[in-house]
Amino acid sequence: MDDMDEDQGASGAFVFNGNWREFAPIALTNLLLMIVTLGIYRFWAKARERRYLWSRTDFIGDPLEWTGTGKELFVGFLFAILLIGPPVLVLQFGLQALIVRGHPGAAFLIGMGAYVVLLYLIGVARFRGLRYRLSRTYWHGIRGGSDVQGWRYGISYFWKTVVGSLAAGLLIPWSMISLWNERWGSMSFGPHRFESYASQGPIFGRFMLFYLLPVVGCVGVVGTAAMSMGGAAPADPAKVGIMLVAGVVAAYLAIGVIALAFYAAFFREGVGHLLLGKLRFHFDARTIDWFKLILGHAGLVIVTLGIGLVFISYRNWAFFIRHMAASGEVTLAEMTQSPTAAPRQGEGLLDAFDVGAF
Repeated sequence: MDDMDEDQGASGAFVFNGNWREFAPIALTNLLLMIVTLGIYRFWAKARERRYLWSRTDFIGDPLEWTGTGKELFVGFLFAILLIGPPVLVLQFGLQALIVRGHPGAAFLIGMGAYVVLLYLIGVARFRGLRYRLSRTYWHGIRGGSDVQGWRYGISYFWKTVVGSLAAGLLIPWSMISLWNERWGSMSFGPHRFESYASQGPIFGRFMLFYLLPVVGCVGVVGTAAMSMGGAAPADPAKVGIMLVAGVVAAYLAIGVIALAFYAAFFREGVGHLLLGKLRFHFDARTIDWFKLILGHAGLVIVTLGIGLVFISYRNWAFFIRHMAASGEVTLAEMTQSPTAAPRQGEGLLDAFDVGAF
C-alpha cells in the first residue's frame, strides 16, 4: 500500500464512472437467467450487479471492490427462511385454527408473540445486512464490518420501534435517529470505528407535516361541503363527487411528497453526522432530487413495459454515489485491514423482509 496522505474536499471524494450502456448487458442477461431458473439466479445476479457498480465507483481516486458472492446470498436466504418460517406459519394458519376452535384469547397472545419475533428479526436483518455489505466492500485492500452479531440490536429495534409509536407516533423521529446512530456506531472500516451523532431535532418539523395534513384536509372538505350546501342554487352532486375524488387523490399525493421530504431530511441528517476517523460524510440530495429519481423510475418502467425494472438498482446506486461527499483526511499509512470477523452468509433476512440496510 502506498504511503501517502489524502486531504479531500467535500466534493469529488466519491465518483461514479459507470454508464447504462455497460450495465445493460449485465442487467438483461441476469433477467434472462432469472426467467430460465424461475428466479433462483437472482442471488448471483445481485452479486454480478454489485461487482460492476462497486468497480465503477471511485473513492479518493481508487475504485471500490465487491467480493460478495451469489452463493453467500443464497445460503443467507435459506437461513432466513428457517428463521422467519415458523412465525409466519403461525400467523397464517395457527391463529385461524385456534379461533375456529373457540380459543380467541390464545390466538391473540400467540399472534402478539409472533409479531414480536418478526419485529425483532427485522431489526436483526437491518444490522446484519449493513454488516455484510461493509465486510464485502474493499477499498485499497481494506474492508469494513463489525464484531457485533446484531442480536442485541434486534432488541433495541423492537423496543425503540414500539416506544416510537407511542404518544400518537410523535417519537418516531427519535426512534429512527437513535437506531441509525446505534447501527452505524457498531460498524467499522479498517482500523477505524464509525461514529454517528445525528439528532431528531432537524427532522421533527417535517415529521409534523404528517399531523397538519389531515387537519388541513378536513378543513378543506368541510369548507367545500358548506359552500356547496350554502349556495343559492342546489349543488350539482356530480361536481361535488368530482371535487371529493380530486381531494382524496390530492391527499394521497401530498402524503407521498411529505414522506419524501421527511426521508430526504432524515438521510441528510444521518449521513451528515457520520464520522470515520478524520473523515466526515455528507449527502446533499434534496426532496426534489428524490422526486426526480422516483419519477424517472416510474417513467422507465412504464415506457419499457416493465423491463426497465432491471435498471432500478443502477439508477439508485448512481443517485446515491453522485450525492455522497466526504471531507477530512485519510492517512493511508494508518489504514490497516479490518480486525473484525467477516460473516459467512449473505443478507438473507434483509432480502426476505425487503427492507433497506441504511
